[in-house]
Amino acid sequence: MELEALRTLYEHEGPFATIYLESRSPAADAEQQVRLRWDDLRQQLSEAGTPEDVLATIDDAVLVEDITEVHSNGRVLVANSTGVLLNDAVDASLGAGDHAHWSDEPELGDYIRQRERAVKMLVAITDQTGATIRQVIVADSHDMDERSETQIDADDAVSKPRENALHHSKIQNRADEVVKQNVREVAEHLEKTARSWQPEVVVVAGETQGRSALLEELSDELAIRGVESGGTDDDAAEDELADQLRAVAYELSAERVRENTERYEYGTAHDQAVSGSQAVARSTEMGAVGSLLLEYTRGATDESTHLAAAIRTGADVGLVEYSLDDAVAALLRFETGAETP
Repeated sequence: MELEALRTLYEHEGPFATIYLESRSPAADAEQQVRLRWDDLRQQLSEAGTPEDVLATIDDAVLVEDITEVHSNGRVLVANSTGVLLNDAVDASLGAGDHAHWSDEPELGDYIRQRERAVKMLVAITDQTGATIRQVIVADSHDMDERSETQIDADDAVSKPRENALHHSKIQNRADEVVKQNVREVAEHLEKTARSWQPEVVVVAGETQGRSALLEELSDELAIRGVESGGTDDDAAEDELADQLRAVAYELSAERVRENTERYEYGTAHDQAVSGSQAVARSTEMGAVGSLLLEYTRGATDESTHLAAAIRTGADVGLVEYSLDDAVAALLRFETGAETP
């Protein structure tokens, strides 16, 4: 996963307060629910020794004007004596629901697992006059995190000629040329956005003719998927599109986990991997960890410490479908002699 923002967080000194508020179904009393849930977590943090000034900064981040968004999308926050360092949507129900920690390192295992299950997508929903372009982060088990939406419309609406209309061939050619120009504009926008945003996949959906034309126009350098159902016409079409994107996210995240698992199996066979909390800690101290590996669902022994050390030393973090000693392993940059138990 992309760790640059987290690397900045780990440059700060602890201790840290880490708070998870799970996402819940919309409710008429959502504001009251969030306040009661935060009051409970706040009390836990206070009893654990969190200073009042740190709690006050978290108050401001949780009890916002659009508090129902916190209820619906979930939240993870990290704060220290300098203020709130992380404030992001998270479906904490994938982990342990609402929970809070006051500790030397941020407790970000649940957050990182969710982000590893998610996929950055650049989505184009086409029609005959242009396309709707969305930048979204999608996982198979929760709502999409939409970062941006752009509408690209043609200067000339596409109008197919009526049967037996005057100058039929000229009007037809004009309509076809408008379609081609629209597709080129959409493709150029997608490729420019992909270069700057770096999505894992470009997904093309929408009207059949526009979708097919855009798929042909896009550069082969992009990772491209077409989906045949879903769109923006109504709520049902939007729901179907969301289901299609979740299916793509599941496929790509599962592929990522398989690749990590294969890399770990190869590493163990060639003395390029270790497992177990102590072996990983020794390897990290030597600067040898290239990738920290966590189990897909089970938390690791001393997980927050391993994550902090790995991120501070420039290592990546990935998930595996594998039963690991202490639920943690590492792929090494070089052999260390740190034996796996």
